[in-house]
Amino acid sequence: MHHVSIRTADIHAAIAFYEQLGFAIAERFTTGYTLACWLEGFGGRLELMQIPEPDPAPDPFGDEHYVGYYHFTLDLTTVAESLPSWLNAKKTEYEVNNQSLKVLLEPKQQMIGNRVYEVAFIADTDGLPIELLRQLT
Repeated sequence: MHHVSIRTADIHAAIAFYEQLGFAIAERFTTGYTLACWLEGFGGRLELMQIPEPDPAPDPFGDEHYVGYYHFTLDLTTVAESLPSWLNAKKTEYEVNNQSLKVLLEPKQQMIGNRVYEVAFIADTDGLPIELLRQLT
């Protein structure tokens, strides 16, 4: 996969949010009518595109009848010793930078196949759900 594209109401706020998560700007560009950039991190690439006069975003996490793109997942297995500790540290980092980190689902353990994971969900500046996953066994 080359990248995941995210439309945002405020590209500067979105860049700051994703940089706090650990992404870094790889390229800034325009897509004809709007600002855009590629961010790299966690072994992948995000494309942010600012949308002038955006409509309100749907709530894919809170609307159980929502159909379509739901979330992307960051694998924290190699970067965090504990998902709850990592998430608490990120909350503090965001607060220090006068930002807030919206947690949609606090960390919990989930069995998937024969493996146990720590799983949590956060939301970006436009409300897009992001799953945080850390393999335990």
